[in-house]
Amino acid sequence: QVQLVESGGGLVQAGGSLKLSCAASGRTASTYDMGWFRQAPGKEREFVGSIAWNGGSTTYADAVKGRFTISRDIAKTTLTLQIISLKPEDTAVYYCAAKWRYSDIYRYWGQGTQVTVSS
Repeated sequence: QVQLVESGGGLVQAGGSLKLSCAASGRTASTYDMGWFRQAPGKEREFVGSIAWNGGSTTYADAVKGRFTISRDIAKTTLTLQIISLKPEDTAVYYCAAKWRYSDIYRYWGQGTQVTVSS
């Protein structure tokens, strides 16, 4: 079992930056691939990016490449999403998720944190 708790959301002006964090707990949390997703009002949840369980590789959605950076700490229990050059279309609830590294399915999810970008 992995528990995930996001933090760091808020209201930001367009062009600003923000850092989201996700604290992972559980006996095997450090062995899971982790990812960020977001869901804007009236839209489906979409993949933002992910990082391998060992921090060795990252993947990003095309819409966020160059502006979003995912990292995890040495203990691999805190996931970070650094966002720069925020746009109004980045407004969404951002979710942290985790999956076992040999699976394609994100099984564990946080409660989400709201990011609102004003124009």
